[in-house]
Amino acid sequence: MLNFKDYNPLEGKQLQIMDEKGNLNESLRPAELTDELLIDIYKKMTLLREMDKKAASLQRQGRMGVFASSYGQEASVIASSMAMGKEDWIVPAYRQQGAIIAKNLPISNFFLYYKGNEVASRLPRESHLFPVAIPVGSQPLHAAGLGMAARLKGDQTCAIAYFGEGATSEGETLEAFNFAGVYKANTIFFCENNQWAISTPRLRQTAAKTIAQKGVAFGFDGIQVDGNDPFAVFAATLAARKRAAEGEGPTLIESFTYRLGDHTSADSAKKYRDPAEVEPWHDKEPLLRTRLYLTQKGLWDDQKEEDLANEVYNQVGIAVAEAEKTPNQTIDDIFDYTFAELTPTLQEQKSYLKQFYPET
Repeated sequence: MLNFKDYNPLEGKQLQIMDEKGNLNESLRPAELTDELLIDIYKKMTLLREMDKKAASLQRQGRMGVFASSYGQEASVIASSMAMGKEDWIVPAYRQQGAIIAKNLPISNFFLYYKGNEVASRLPRESHLFPVAIPVGSQPLHAAGLGMAARLKGDQTCAIAYFGEGATSEGETLEAFNFAGVYKANTIFFCENNQWAISTPRLRQTAAKTIAQKGVAFGFDGIQVDGNDPFAVFAATLAARKRAAEGEGPTLIESFTYRLGDHTSADSAKKYRDPAEVEPWHDKEPLLRTRLYLTQKGLWDDQKEEDLANEVYNQVGIAVAEAEKTPNQTIDDIFDYTFAELTPTLQEQKSYLKQFYPET
């Protein structure tokens, strides 16, 4: 099992197991990440990328709202989610649509959500997947609470919260770190450091050498991993989960990656980011290096790649069709998923809207 002490974030050490050429350090490979599981991760990352491509097209056609792409960051959410247990909780932000794939939920939910339909947030309780959190930095508190509850109950379930490096400048995130550290919560804080918080570069976000070292300030371990390396992401998450289950408290994982696309489909990164900075990262992205590794091992070839491309294309097409035939939400749907019982103020607002839109 990975020893976090070997990767002290205060010294700027980063965990990498597979480099951008597909070369693997076998001594660091977790036994749990078999070639079969890696192929599954690769297929899920490919599906996620196809979902993003389709979503971009739908948004430009006016058939879907603004969304945040995972392009170039697929390993972060897929490999980490796949390292979690079935009963563990996943608390995503707005760029973790891959969690739907990892949890084997209908990917039509992704398209429904960004069409503005609340049905997509009505997730099966047994999935242990929270709805998307749009406010920056709010969701680490939810995961801290889940982890604290697990710790107090004495069970071994764990919660993982996803957020970007910009969220570490938000008070709620730091409060979550503090509470989880004090109560030794069964929580993993997973920061996708993609170098840009909209148009704010990482160097303007914090003077700290790494994001991972912020965990040290709150009394628990932090580790920076190569976020485009599914082996490193999986290994760090697996180790953090084991530590939490054994009562050793939370972990902060900094997944060092890069946002190859715009912040959202409403953004234009070319206005603030030099294309020369972006270009080298295309050779480091996770799908490319994973495919190189699998090909070198004789586990993948051009025919399998073509078959997979056709499979995910058809899968996404079916999901879009399902999303678009789902009835539009009603006024009740806008209000009925916030509280178990509506507050008087919300009741009044709902009644007011129904006066003007009685057909909905």
